[in-house]
Amino acid sequence: MSHPRLCSRRHLLHSGAFSLAGLGLASLLRDDGLLAAPVKPLAGDELRFDLLPKTPPQPARATAMISLFMMGGPSQMDLFDPKPLLSRYDGQTFPGEIKYDNLAEASAKVLGPGWRFAPRGACGMELSDLLPHLAGVCDDVTLIRSMHSGVNNHGQALYALNAGRINPGRPTLGAWLCYGLGSESQDLPAYMVLAHPGGLPTFQGEHWTNGWLPSLYSGTLVRAGEPRMLNLDPAPLLRGAPQARQLALLERLDAEHAAAHPGEHDLDARIKTYALAARMQSAAKEALDIASEPAWVHRMYGVDEPATADYGTRCLIARRLVERGVRYVQVLNSGQSWDHHGGIKSALPASCLAVDKPSAALVADLKQRGLLGSTVVHWGGEMGRLPVLQNDGGPEKWGRDHNTYGFSQWVAGGGFKAGCTFGETDEWSHKAVQDVVHHYDWHATLLHLFGFDHRALVYKREGLAASLTDGQDARVVDGILA
Repeated sequence: MSHPRLCSRRHLLHSGAFSLAGLGLASLLRDDGLLAAPVKPLAGDELRFDLLPKTPPQPARATAMISLFMMGGPSQMDLFDPKPLLSRYDGQTFPGEIKYDNLAEASAKVLGPGWRFAPRGACGMELSDLLPHLAGVCDDVTLIRSMHSGVNNHGQALYALNAGRINPGRPTLGAWLCYGLGSESQDLPAYMVLAHPGGLPTFQGEHWTNGWLPSLYSGTLVRAGEPRMLNLDPAPLLRGAPQARQLALLERLDAEHAAAHPGEHDLDARIKTYALAARMQSAAKEALDIASEPAWVHRMYGVDEPATADYGTRCLIARRLVERGVRYVQVLNSGQSWDHHGGIKSALPASCLAVDKPSAALVADLKQRGLLGSTVVHWGGEMGRLPVLQNDGGPEKWGRDHNTYGFSQWVAGGGFKAGCTFGETDEWSHKAVQDVVHHYDWHATLLHLFGFDHRALVYKREGLAASLTDGQDARVVDGILA
């Protein structure tokens, strides 16, 4: 459409008045019902396909979640799960059976932990010397030592931990939470993913995919460096008053066209997108900018230290996003940098140094702001490691192969029990043997804390119904709930 005295609508858009990131964010537009032909829920379905905030069917303890996902598989026997037998048999032949992922570099020699464990905090949680800052907040943490998925490669294990099954293409946990709960913020995406400067993790978008849920439940990737989101600023010649005048002009043109076509709700929706885009322009820039945080907060997260500057910045941004109503935030590493098949004696300390202080600061900061009670903080990867050494070419080359039969992760806040150590592996830290927490039990427990029965949060499509746990024999793990 065009105005006879001015210019075509296409020319006006092309001229750059609307180089606003919000115009490209379907999730934000659909929040206010601003997309043409919005998706409609099936008859009788109580869930709306939008991101307006929703009340869960059951009382909820948690309202938001931050997942610090360590792609590759942190070594549980070196960090979280002390086993004296490993030290006693160090260098000797492992007496049991081992399922290797990499036979070419496999060894049957036991590899004992390279770092000392000691009880930490008032709760006495035993942690490695590599995690001194986690030790400072362990009284607010639940440490699960009995995780199990049973699939010994990264792809299948990632899909299991992130999306409930070992096959790709399914919605991730973050997508499910946004589907069920919507978002408390109508100015920011509901699901945000903070990337590492070294690049995306292995399997990239599989970490934040909406799968076959409507696309508005997909995660929004935030860049590792500035600008963290592109196109938030208009072109220099349009900033300030020129942009305001062009927006006002387009509003008048649309109003004329709307008057000529009464009852065109899609047209009315298009008009509203511009106000929404303007809100996104300011809200995203403010939320992602940590400059306003006091110096002591920067120090707390390690923003002022080279080893922790990046991860500290992203953990601090994650806190700021949750404060502003974002439902689910995922903080990622690059590649599969916790996959220590070799050089573990130097690589594992470096990995821990980068994330330990910022991760602990996030827990402490949320607590001092009164947000930890309603925010789940999760730390862990898709697998752990084996009790035998891999790459037997000398101590500097030693590593550990994959293990998904018994590994550890920790969680804090959101209704989880504080100062709790739960579950056990066998005497080698190889297989979970007591209070086993399968990946689907983990998901059922999380959904329970967010106010859902995992069997009832269902998406219906083409006569089928699917859920995050999808008919698996999942249980809520009551022993880790406050």
